[in-house]
Amino acid sequence: MLLAFLLFIAVLVYLKVPGKIGGMLDERAVGIQGELDEARSLREEAQSILADYERKQKEVQGQADQIVANAKEEAKAAAVQAKDDLKASIKRRLAAAEDQIASAEASAIKEVKDTAVSVAVAAAQDVIAKGMKAKEAGDLIDAAIADVGEKLH
Repeated sequence: MLLAFLLFIAVLVYLKVPGKIGGMLDERAVGIQGELDEARSLREEAQSILADYERKQKEVQGQADQIVANAKEEAKAAAVQAKDDLKASIKRRLAAAEDQIASAEASAIKEVKDTAVSVAVAAAQDVIAKGMKAKEAGDLIDAAIADVGEKLH
């Protein structure tokens, strides 16, 4: 039995099986090393892509923050402008209303003066119609005219 085992080992050595097994193991080790190198390279590439993505994400976030800040500033400016426009509009409307009031007041004063003249004329006609003496009627008319003249000026 020992002899068969030694003969078996001798045949294996003669056929160079240990060298072939060593070569196969070496090839397998080279293949595994290649796969490890490729995996390491892919990992480094993935880390680089991740770093680029994170950098771009920070840039985009910064831009978004700037856009929001600009929008807020523009909204504030628009609100201030709208407030100023509203104040100017109110001021114009108040001025127009004051002008209308002054015009209505002047119209009312003119109407009162016209009515006073009409009443004075009617009174003069009434006095004349009742047979007043010419001199008294003239004096009364002159007084009425002077009174109306004072009220008009």
